[in-house]
Amino acid sequence: MFLDRGDTRKSGARRTAPVVAPVIAIIGGGYSGATVAWHLAQHPASAGNQILVIEPRSELGQGLAYGTTDPDHRLNVPDHRMTLRSDDPLHFRRWLASDQAPRLPAGSALLSGDIFAPRAVFGRYMADQMAPLLAEGRVIHIRDRVQRIDHGTDFTLHLADGAPIRADLVVLAVSHPAPGLPRELQDLAGDPDLIADPAQPGALAAVGPDERVLIVGSGLTAADILATLERQGRSAPVHILSRHGWRSQPHGPKQAETVAEFSRDPARTALGLLRRIRRALREDAAQGLTWHAVFDQLRSQGPQIWAALPAPERKRLLRHLRALWDVHRFRIAPQTHETLLRAERAGRAVFHAARLVGVEVTPRGREIAIRPRGKSQITRLAVDRVILATGPAHGSVIAENPALASLQTQGALQPDPLGFGIHTAPGGQAIGASGPVPGLFIAGPLARGTVGELMGLPEVTLWAEHIAARVAEALVAFTRI
Repeated sequence: MFLDRGDTRKSGARRTAPVVAPVIAIIGGGYSGATVAWHLAQHPASAGNQILVIEPRSELGQGLAYGTTDPDHRLNVPDHRMTLRSDDPLHFRRWLASDQAPRLPAGSALLSGDIFAPRAVFGRYMADQMAPLLAEGRVIHIRDRVQRIDHGTDFTLHLADGAPIRADLVVLAVSHPAPGLPRELQDLAGDPDLIADPAQPGALAAVGPDERVLIVGSGLTAADILATLERQGRSAPVHILSRHGWRSQPHGPKQAETVAEFSRDPARTALGLLRRIRRALREDAAQGLTWHAVFDQLRSQGPQIWAALPAPERKRLLRHLRALWDVHRFRIAPQTHETLLRAERAGRAVFHAARLVGVEVTPRGREIAIRPRGKSQITRLAVDRVILATGPAHGSVIAENPALASLQTQGALQPDPLGFGIHTAPGGQAIGASGPVPGLFIAGPLARGTVGELMGLPEVTLWAEHIAARVAEALVAFTRI
C-alpha cells in the first residue's frame, strides 16, 4: 500500500496530518537535493504541499562531499564563496561566527581573512539550515533508498525498506557514482588492496605507513588522499599519476578583476574560445594580473559560453582542454597545498606524468606498468596499494542506479550525449525518448552536459535555485487544474 503522506516513521519528525497532492519527491539528500528542498520550502507555491527528501544518510545536505569527518579534507574555496543562498554570499561566513558553528581547527584562517574550513563544518552548516524545516514538517526526510520508479500520469517510488510513495513531481539529485576502474587495471577488480572509492568512510584507515601507494589521478581528490596519509604517518613514498602530471593550482592573490569578456558574441568553436582566452591572458599579464582573473571570468560566464558552442565543439573542448581547465578551475586549499609541497620536498610524494599500460600481481606486490609522457619505454612501479582518484564515473550513473535504470527502461530518462550524466533540458526537465518529461527534474552535476560548469558549489547552488523555481512553477500549474 502507499505510504501515508503524514507518516514520519523513518524521518524522526513529528507526526502531521496527511496532505493532499501534489507531492514532491526529491531523490537524494546531499547538497544538491537538500538545497532544492530548502529553496522550494521558502516558496509560497509549496505551502500546503509535501516535500519529501529520500536519503539514506542520517543528515541532509552532506552527501559524499561534506559527510567526511577527516579534518584534513578542507573546502577548496574560501568561506565567503560558500553559501546555499546566491543572494547572500556571506551566509556561511556569518554562520561560522555564530554560536551554532563548531570551533575551527588551528590554521583554518589565513592572514588575508579567508577561511578554508574542514568540509565537515560545511556539512554541519547545512544540517543547521535544514533542521527547522524538518522540525516544522515543511520537509520530510525519509531514510531509505529508491529501488524503482514507475512513471505514468504520476510517479510511484518503490523503496528498499518501506511502502511505495506516489509523487506528482520528482527531482533526481542522486549521488555521484564511484570512480571507474581504468581498463588497464581491470586485473585488480576485486583485489583487497585496491581502494576503488576513497570517499567511503574509513577507506584509507588500513593503509600502513610503510606501504607503497599509487594514487591514480592528481587533482583535488588525490591531494585530499595524500593529506590523510600524511597525517597517518608515512615512511614509504606515495606515487601520484596522471596523463599530463598536472595538479590542482593554488589560489591567487587579491587583485583587480579582468576586463576580458567572453559572454558577448561568444565563441562558436573550441579553437576560437581558446584563442580568446590566450589573448585575454596576455593582456592581463601586461597589466600585472595573474591567470586567476581570466579563469574566474570564464567560470562566471560559463553558462553563456557553453550554450553558444554546438555539440561537436563541446566534445572537442572536452577532449582537448578539459584536463587543463580542471586544474585551474578546481583550486586547492592553501593548507592542503602546503601539505602536498612538504611531502614532495621530503620525497614522500612523487608525481608521474604517464599513461597506465597494465598491471601484474606478483609476490612482491602489484607491478604497475606505465609509459612516461613523451617517452616510448615502459617504466614499472612496485606498489602495495592502488587508490583511484579519477573522479566520479558520471557516464555510468544510470546503469549503476536501479531507480534511474528503471526510468530509462520506460523511456523517461537517457544519458546525455557527452557522457556527463543525464540528458537534461535547459529548463531542468529530464529528456526522455520522446522529449522533456513533465514533472521529472534533474538537480546537481548530473545536468552539466546541458548547463556546462556544474561541479563547484556556487554553480550547484544556482542550478538548485533554478530547479526549485521550475518545480514551484509546476506546483502553480497543478493548483490551476
